[in-house]
Amino acid sequence: MNWSFDASTWVILFGAAVWIGAGWLCFANWQRSGRRKVLAWLEVLRFLLITCIAITLLRPELVQQLKRSEQPQIAVLMDGSASMNTRDIAVGTNRVTSRGEWLEQKKAAQFWKPLEKTGKVLLDNFGGGDFETNAAAKADSGTDINRALDTALQQQRNLKAVLLISDGDWNAGKTPVSAAMRLREENIPVFTVSVGRNSAVPDLVLENVTAPSYGLLGEEIAIPFKISSHLAREVKTTISLVDPNWEETKKEITIPANGELQEAILWSPRVVGDSTLTLKLPVEADEAITENNEQSFHINIRVDKLKVLVVDSFPRWEYRYLRNALARDPGVEMNCILFHPGMPVGGGRNYLPAFPGTKEAISKYDVIFLGDVGVGENELTENDTQLIKGLVEQQSSGLIFLPGTRGREYSLAKSALQDLFPVVLEEKKPEGVGLQNESNLLLTTLGRRHLLTRFDSDENRNDELWKQLPGFYWCAAVEKNRPGSEVLAVHSSLRNSFGRLPLLVTRPAGTGKVLFMGTDSAWRWRRGVEDKFHYRFWSQVVRWMAHQRHLSEKEGLRLSYSPETPHAGDTVFLQGTVLDAGGLPVENDVVNGKIISPANRSERLDFSSVEGGWGVFKSSFSPQEGGKYKVQLTSQKTGHSLETDIIVTQPVREKVGQPINAQILQEVANITHGANDSYDQLEEVIKKISLLPEPKPIEKRIRLWSDPWWGGLILLLLTVYWAGRKFAGMV
Repeated sequence: MNWSFDASTWVILFGAAVWIGAGWLCFANWQRSGRRKVLAWLEVLRFLLITCIAITLLRPELVQQLKRSEQPQIAVLMDGSASMNTRDIAVGTNRVTSRGEWLEQKKAAQFWKPLEKTGKVLLDNFGGGDFETNAAAKADSGTDINRALDTALQQQRNLKAVLLISDGDWNAGKTPVSAAMRLREENIPVFTVSVGRNSAVPDLVLENVTAPSYGLLGEEIAIPFKISSHLAREVKTTISLVDPNWEETKKEITIPANGELQEAILWSPRVVGDSTLTLKLPVEADEAITENNEQSFHINIRVDKLKVLVVDSFPRWEYRYLRNALARDPGVEMNCILFHPGMPVGGGRNYLPAFPGTKEAISKYDVIFLGDVGVGENELTENDTQLIKGLVEQQSSGLIFLPGTRGREYSLAKSALQDLFPVVLEEKKPEGVGLQNESNLLLTTLGRRHLLTRFDSDENRNDELWKQLPGFYWCAAVEKNRPGSEVLAVHSSLRNSFGRLPLLVTRPAGTGKVLFMGTDSAWRWRRGVEDKFHYRFWSQVVRWMAHQRHLSEKEGLRLSYSPETPHAGDTVFLQGTVLDAGGLPVENDVVNGKIISPANRSERLDFSSVEGGWGVFKSSFSPQEGGKYKVQLTSQKTGHSLETDIIVTQPVREKVGQPINAQILQEVANITHGANDSYDQLEEVIKKISLLPEPKPIEKRIRLWSDPWWGGLILLLLTVYWAGRKFAGMV
């Protein structure tokens, strides 16, 4: 037991000199006062107070060394996560085993036995437990190395060292560095053993398949997928989409060496109802893992009629061929309005006598085309533009701008629709830009793979097809695209200070979508091929823009959600729309919701009304586990109810085939003054731990300077001192 002062020798000497000086002053003051007995006690008390304060400023601590009575402890932490199933441990010359199997063999041989001579060995598995457990059940449990180290520190009182055997693939909890810092403060070294290779095993991985939740019968559905390659060579193969109700759909792909491929395969459904499809990637001869080359998913196939409204002025060629394309599409129900300047509205089959100027009339439309028409006499009114804006933002409908040589879109850009425009128009050229030479639409990087511009499943072939399409001699005068928009195609030659003119641009608006097509010559794509490209393009546009609106619907109720393919932990935003028997949005309703998790836990959803009078109610929830969630929606006013399923994907945190994270294991060892070695040096690591000295005695410190009793004593002395001065008549 000894005293410790948090001050240098010179500070202590200086403090001692000041203390002696204070004592002398107290004595001199007593002599000058006539050596009164009462004053003698006061000066002694004052000197005692000065002494206590001086001692406090030196921050004294009483250090007591306590000998350890328990046997030293050595914690052996073994990684049991799913990533330890990676087969990359060479055994002999021709055999390869998994990391987990190697560790199980070492456990069977009781590799820790030599450590029992110098201490008590404590074994613990973390990250999923024993390796006999099904790997699929552990894939989502995660590996929390920080927690494993922290638990060993907190539970053991006489810890000598920690042996951590892992591949370092931590994907849960805090960084292991934080626990390493606490172990360092306690002088407990961590010896880490890296199990596995520093490079990924040779493998092709089908990372994910992002399929839409539903599709329409008769249409081609694009199913995006992502493949990662850990092979040192380029792979040319054929990926297959297996449909139990029809023949396989195949696509040739080229996977770059040690790279990634993001592509999409087109599938044409043949049967209405729920379908379970499987995307399969052939196994290469040099792949070490074969279990990650296929994924199954569900998709619902329906028969829906999409309602489209086409509004234009002069019956230009673009309007005529667009009208024909939509009229002949079996999945589209089309209406037209043709505003003739100075003449009555055009009439005929599928023509409307006037614009649907009420919420009830316009709510049924999924997509609206606005051609060379604007706000003015015998055209659209301000109320019409307000209705269109509400339909897009609140009802998840689509809006397509198709400008023409009249330049009437400039009046729309100054109406209620101004915030919906994906581009900024050049004010000085309302008539657009006429060209003497033929120009083309040039796809951007995004446009090469976008569903709207896909004429071929191969990205390069698709780009070539667009370059071969007949061009145009007129385009709208566009200055630039607006923030938040996506440019799919630009002018092949014209440019300004912002770059090439964006002519095919999309932009989200509320819950709906907006498309700007800056040329009126898509009808020319029919040259030599008839409707091959023209019909397909507008068919894809209509279905893409109406997709969100029809995620789930029943009589009088419609429910959309975003994202469409959520992952566990995402926030899923729900939007319910309530309509009465006549199709009019219902206001002042109370919408009740309920969600049932895959574990059959029920939770109430509170839907709040959205202003605007469109019968829209919003809510949200955050799924914490993967699986099928049932969402139920009920309208108190109409009595209608709706139930739908939302499939939530559980990201796989424990991935097989990844290289070890040797960096974090090395860092933990360095911080704690331990050592990091490879799995083939386990015996040497055991010897290093055996040679460690005994843990130092436990040091118990009593900090006198911060003890409340010490502070209370000083306060008591001050109180007595001032009371004494008052009693002596000095105050």
